[in-house]
Amino acid sequence: MDVSSSSSPFDRIIVIYNPVSSRNPAQLAEQLRGQVTLRLPEMPVRLEPSQFPGHARELARTAAASGRPLIVSASGDGGYNEVINGVMDVAESRAACAVLASGNANDHHRSTPRIPLIEAIVRGEVHRIDLLRLTQGVGKAAWTHYAHSYIGLGLTPAMAIGIEEGNKGALTELVSVVRTLARLQPFEIIRDDGARAVFDSLILANVPAMAKYGRISETGDPDDGLFEVIMLPHASRWRMALMTLRAVTIGLGVQPGVSRYSFQTTESVPLQIDGEVKTLTARTPVVVESAHRALATLG
Repeated sequence: MDVSSSSSPFDRIIVIYNPVSSRNPAQLAEQLRGQVTLRLPEMPVRLEPSQFPGHARELARTAAASGRPLIVSASGDGGYNEVINGVMDVAESRAACAVLASGNANDHHRSTPRIPLIEAIVRGEVHRIDLLRLTQGVGKAAWTHYAHSYIGLGLTPAMAIGIEEGNKGALTELVSVVRTLARLQPFEIIRDDGARAVFDSLILANVPAMAKYGRISETGDPDDGLFEVIMLPHASRWRMALMTLRAVTIGLGVQPGVSRYSFQTTESVPLQIDGEVKTLTARTPVVVESAHRALATLG
């Protein structure tokens, strides 16, 4: 028997979506509203279209500031990243988040098995998962951004840019990845102890799979207080190709887990956070930490 909204942990549901996305999240949002109305007729449901980059974060921040909302992102990884950052902008918010997968990249949804979203909403079982908290800089000049799935340097942002420049679809995207390998540039990091290392790829992951095709870890667990560090030191192109092939076939195996990783880059380099590309400033301290059980979500 369905539960009523009076016994739900949520006082309302807000579905945030990008109305111009090619994956038609507006239709999925409407379908979810219809399902909720049928199963929980007393539960208020509001659809909130985002209008510009960063708007989903603003909408989520406003929603998270009052009551006990369930904020659903009808999106891929990038849209969901905006939503969770909006919630994290509000100290001690009682909001919970969920994703209705409707984007080109859905690593978080794919890596966190769950029952259908409407069933999870009806059950109303909330649990908390870790986030990755990235901080660059110190003092007033510092900025912080959260990731629900992964942070990558080198190969991963280059792949994201290559895929974005090409056409969508599994085959064409894999071709874009192969072309990306040919023009990939290594990057150098400096650790806190002064040691230097040159990498082709560095991934800090809160989930075991990413980039649609790759299994990067056998130990990734989004609520254990740790994240996995997957490193590929600078090597020949065939070694990078071999790692990519291994990731999409048998996986990369067990990777080291840490709760904190700090470094700085010797040059400005692109950084991928949950599918969105940003830039790290050269010679500026970077700290990535596990924000243990920071986000409330559906079980």
